[in-house]
Amino acid sequence: MSRRVVRQSKFRHVFGQAAKADQSYEDIRVSKVTWDSSFCAVNPKFLAIIVEAGGGGAFIVLPLAKTGRVDKNYPLVTGHTAPVLDIDWCPHNDNVIASASDDTTVMVWQIPDYTPMRNITEPIITLEGHSKRVGILCWHPTARNVLLSAGDNVIIIWNVGTGEVLLSLDDMHPDVIHSVCWNSNGSLLATTCKDKTLRIIDPRKGQVVANNFEEPVALQEMDTSNGVLLPFYDPDSSIVYLCGKGDSSIRYFEITDEPPFVHYLNTFSSKEPQRGMGFMPKRGLEVNKCEIARFYKLHERKCEPIIMTVPRKSDLFQDDLYPDTPGPEPALEADEWLAGQDAEPVLISLRDGYIPPKHRELRVTKRNILDVRPPSGPRRSQSASDAPLSQQHTLETLLEEIKALREQVQAQEQRITALENMLCELVDGTD
Repeated sequence: MSRRVVRQSKFRHVFGQAAKADQSYEDIRVSKVTWDSSFCAVNPKFLAIIVEAGGGGAFIVLPLAKTGRVDKNYPLVTGHTAPVLDIDWCPHNDNVIASASDDTTVMVWQIPDYTPMRNITEPIITLEGHSKRVGILCWHPTARNVLLSAGDNVIIIWNVGTGEVLLSLDDMHPDVIHSVCWNSNGSLLATTCKDKTLRIIDPRKGQVVANNFEEPVALQEMDTSNGVLLPFYDPDSSIVYLCGKGDSSIRYFEITDEPPFVHYLNTFSSKEPQRGMGFMPKRGLEVNKCEIARFYKLHERKCEPIIMTVPRKSDLFQDDLYPDTPGPEPALEADEWLAGQDAEPVLISLRDGYIPPKHRELRVTKRNILDVRPPSGPRRSQSASDAPLSQQHTLETLLEEIKALREQVQAQEQRITALENMLCELVDGTD
C-alpha cells in the first residue's frame, strides 16, 4: 500500500479573510469604463480608486485610516479631459501618483498628507508623447523618477523629474499592448500583446532578448470564465495571486524551482464579483499578525480589504515569512539607469514594522520637481508651489487651525441646538 507524500510548504495553509464591515470604504462610485486595468492602487499611506466623474476623468485618494462611508463631496483628483484608465503609486515616494487617460496624456500628482478642501486639479507635470489613449503605467522598481507608459502599441519611458522622454519603443509590438511589467532590478520588461505573444525586452537596447518560448514550463487549467485575470506576484514568498475581473474569487499558487513548478494552494471566494483590485506593498502589511498579502477589492459602490494570513501560534516576528523587502529608497538615478547601470532594490527589514521616513534626503544630480515635500495647501497657482519652505509651513499651520476652528464651531452649534431642544421641552411641559 503506497502512502501519498504531501509536499512541505509553509504557505500550504494560507487563508484569506475579508475585513470587518467598518474597515471597508463605502459609497464610492467605482469607474464603469471598459478597460482591463485594476482601477485601484494602494501604498502604506493612501488608497486610490478610479471613479465616475462628469466632464472628464478622476480618481479619489483616501488615507488608509479613513474607512467607513465616504462623503459624496469628498475632493477628487481631476484634470484629465477623458476617463482615467490606470493609476500607479511611485515606489520611492508615497505621496506621488501617476495617472493615464483616454485623453493621450500621463499626469503626475503630489498628494498632501492632509485632506484637501477642494479637488486637486493641477498636476506637478503632464507628460505628452502618445498619440492615442494611454492605458498602462508602471514605475521603475529601482531608478528614481523613471516611469513607463503604454498606449496601443507604443511604450514610452519618461524621466518625470525633468519631463523628458528617455526611450520610445514604437516598433516592437504589431498590435495593442495588454500588460507591461519590470523585472526586479528594472533591466528588462515583460509585455503581452493582442498578437498572443509574450516578449522579454531590453528597453535600453530596444531588443527582444528572450527566446525558446515555444513551450511553457507549466500549464495550469483555470475555469471557463472569459474575464480578465489580474496577476499579482509576491517575490518574497514566491506566491502568485490570480484575481479574475468580474469573478468573485482569488486563486493563489506557489512557484518553485522543481517540477511541476506551479503548486495550487487555495482559493478565496466571496459572494460579489470584483470590478478591480489593489495590492498592498509588503512594507504596508501588519507583520505582527502574520499577514503576507492584502488586497483591496472593488465592488460597485465600495472597496473591501481582503487579508491573506499564515496561521502561526507564536506572536514573535516570523523571519521565514518576512525576508528583507524592497524599501522606498531608490538605488539609481534616472541618468545612471539610462547609461546602462543596474542595481538591485534597496532592502529593508520588517522586524519592527515599517516606519515611513519623515524627512528623507534624496540624492539628486539636478533640479527635481518631485524632490519636495507634499504641498501645504491646495495648488491654486504655480506661485503657491514655488513658495519658500517657511511659507509652506506657515500655510499648513493656518489650514490646520482653520480646520480646528471649524470643528469647534460645529460642536458649539450642535450644543446650542441640543440646549434649544431642551428649552422647548421644558416650556411645553409647563404649559
